Amino acid sequence: MSSTMPFGTDLRAELGTPRRSCRLESSPRSRVWRAEVDGTPVVVKQLVDGPEADERYAREVTALRLAARSGPPVTPRLLGTDPAERVLVLELLEHQQPREDWLIDYATTLARLHATTGPADAGGALPAWSGPTERDTESFLHLATALGVEAPSAVRAELDGLLARLHRTPGHALLHGDPCPGNDLHTTHGVRFIDFEQASLGHGIVELAYLRIGFPTCWCSTAPPPALLDAAEAAYRTAWRDATGTDVDGDLTDACAGWLLRGDALVQRARRGATDHLAELPARDWTWGTATARQRLAHRLAVVDGLAADRDDLRHLGRLAAAVRRAMLTRWPTIRPLPAKRP
Repeated sequence: MSSTMPFGTDLRAELGTPRRSCRLESSPRSRVWRAEVDGTPVVVKQLVDGPEADERYAREVTALRLAARSGPPVTPRLLGTDPAERVLVLELLEHQQPREDWLIDYATTLARLHATTGPADAGGALPAWSGPTERDTESFLHLATALGVEAPSAVRAELDGLLARLHRTPGHALLHGDPCPGNDLHTTHGVRFIDFEQASLGHGIVELAYLRIGFPTCWCSTAPPPALLDAAEAAYRTAWRDATGTDVDGDLTDACAGWLLRGDALVQRARRGATDHLAELPARDWTWGTATARQRLAHRLAVVDGLAADRDDLRHLGRLAAAVRRAMLTRWPTIRPLPAKRP
C-alpha cells in the first residue's frame, strides 16, 4: 500500500475533500493520518496487508458501530469506511494528560462499552471470546517443574475446573480485546476507546480483570495502588449497574487465574501463537514496554495467590502460584514490582 493517505472517490463523495493531512505514529499493523475534511478534523486509519488484516478490519468496523449505541459515547464516531482499502475515517478527539485517578474514568467507560451489546448480538459479525486452553495449563505446570516447584496432584483438577468455568461462562459484552493505556483517549468529555481490531463478544469480567492482573496484553503493564484499584473496580460495577440494571456477575478470581496461564500475554501481538513463552522464561527474560516478562509473571502470581486464598476450588493453585513466585524471586532477586503509574 502507498504511504499516501488513502481517501477514495466514495469517501470524497460522502465526506468531502481531505486537506492538510499529516502522518501519525501507529502500530506496524496500520497507517494513521490526521486531516481535515470540509474543515472538520478527522483521523484516517488504514489496516495494512498482513495476517488476518481483513478480519481485523471487519472486527473494528463492527465494534465501532455496536459501541455507537452508547450514551454517553465510549468511542470516537465512525464517519466513513472504505472496505476495499481497509480504511476507516473517525472523529478526531484530542487526548489530554490523564488525571492521577485516571483508572476510575477508564473503568467507568469500560463498563459502558461492555454494556452496549447483549444476547441478541451473539452469532453476529464479532467472534466469541476464547479463553486459555489445556495447552496453557500444561505449559504453566511445566514452568513450575523447571523452577523446581512440585505441583500438588490436586492442582490439575482445579485447573480443569477453572478452564471449564471460563469456557461456559455466558457473556455477550462488547470486549475491546486490548483495552490498554494508550488505546484510551482522555478528553474533555470523558474517556473514549480506540483500536478495536481484536474486539469480540464475551464476559466483561475478563477485561475488568486487566486492572488487577496488570494489563496483560499491553505494552504498558502497571500495578495501580490498592486504593485506586478498589475505587476503579467499584466504579466499573456502578457504571454497569446504571447501564444494564443488573449487578456484575462472573468471577474476578477465575478471570485473573485465566490470564496467569496465558504465556502469549507476555509478548506483543506479533509474537503470539507460535511459541511457548512460559517455557522460555527459565533461560531468558525480555523487556516489552514498561516491564520484563518475569516482572509481569511475578505480579500475576502474587495476584492469584492473594485472590485464591479463600477459594476451596482454587486453594492448591493459589499455593502453587505462591511457590512459583518464591522460586522466581530466589533465582532472580532483582525482579522488581510493576510500575504503579502509567507512562
